[in-house]
Amino acid sequence: MRPEHYQLVARRVQVAHLRQPKIPLARFGHTCDNYVMRTTSHEVEGHYSDPPLLVLASLAEGPKHGHAMLDDIAGMCGTRLGPGTLYGAIARLEQQGWIEPLAPEDRRQPYRITAAGLQVLRGRLNTLARFVSAGQARLEPL
Repeated sequence: MRPEHYQLVARRVQVAHLRQPKIPLARFGHTCDNYVMRTTSHEVEGHYSDPPLLVLASLAEGPKHGHAMLDDIAGMCGTRLGPGTLYGAIARLEQQGWIEPLAPEDRRQPYRITAAGLQVLRGRLNTLARFVSAGQARLEPL
């Protein structure tokens, strides 16, 4: 395929994705049983990269502003998020009602996790725990 064909195919995929109906995860039973982490080419072995989940986990400890979340996430799992990635995740989480802004402190905007966000975090962590357990069991015979 020539390079211009790749662009056309990518555009068709984007348009097709926009036409698909959005189905709430709750329709399938547990809120997060159907959760799938998107991977990126920037992932490094041993580093976990799911910005929304990392933000929720950071805020589960208490309210934080962006820079404090970046430091907490780096300390929690060794993953360094860029500001664009962090604030994109914050915007999506706020739109879904899983986090909410608090009153600004100086020039910093703190956020806290909501009850719905805690439920989602618990569900996703339970899903990951089942995945880790199954994966480790499969590694044992090797």
